[in-house]
Order: sequence, then structure tokens, then C-alpha cells
Amino acid sequence: MSDPARIDVRPAEGYAGDITPEQAWELLAADPTAVLVDVRTQGEWRTIGIPDTATLEKQPVFSEWVQAGGVPNPRFLEELRAAGVTDGPVVFLCRSGQRSIAAARLATASGIAPSYNVLDGFEGAPGADGVRDQRGWKVVGLPWTAGPA
Repeated sequence: MSDPARIDVRPAEGYAGDITPEQAWELLAADPTAVLVDVRTQGEWRTIGIPDTATLEKQPVFSEWVQAGGVPNPRFLEELRAAGVTDGPVVFLCRSGQRSIAAARLATASGIAPSYNVLDGFEGAPGADGVRDQRGWKVVGLPWTAGPA
């Protein structure tokens, strides 16, 4: 993608819209100001892995949308700003593309825009057999690595 403005976005209410994992990668590659924010929990980062954007010479921002036990992170926006996320484009990623919608809406409402949600997240929803191998960042073959120990 040579022009980040030409991204084919699925319209959404309250944020810039939904994009596929591949479109997220293309946007991150094409726009030097674009940032990836992974909103999963520390446990998910450790056990499932994290996106690897090193070839783009970028580091993802890690800020939990909810903390252990499902408690909302009251410092979410503060953590984003402390990491330098004050404007967009911002691409929000969670496990299956649900928490990242809420994160994109809050960011947009707080003036961090455009904010996008990655459809299907890092792993996607489980298939009929309960395995998360249908869609998502990992499944489509985008770079990822083991999370921090």
C-alpha cells in the first residue's frame, strides 16, 4: 500500500473503522507515524505471543485494556500518552478483535485519531473445534514472537 489514506476500512461507529490484520500491517509499513497498540493482558502476551514489528523499525505499545480478573485498566489513556501515543493513526489489537473496539472508541473520544480496530485480533475466534486457528494476526502469517517471560 503506497497511500495509507486509501485503506479499505469497514465503517464503524465511534472510531475510524475495522481493518484486517494484513491492512494493519500495510498501514504500519506505509505510514511512519502509525502505531500498533496491543491491548491484551500480560498473561496473553506471555503465553500466546506478541506482534513483531521489528522489520518495520517500530515497537508495539503494550497497554492492557483490562487487567487480571477482568478489571478495567483505569490508567489506559495515561499509559498510551506516556508511550507517546497522542495522535493517529493508531491500530488497536486484542485477542479476537473485541476489546480493541472499545479501546479504539475511547482513544477516538479522547482525541487520538484516527484509531482502528484489527478484525479478528491476534488469534481470532475459536473454530468449531475450539482452536483459535481460523483468522487473526498469527494465522494469516504476520510476524510474531514469544512474549516476555
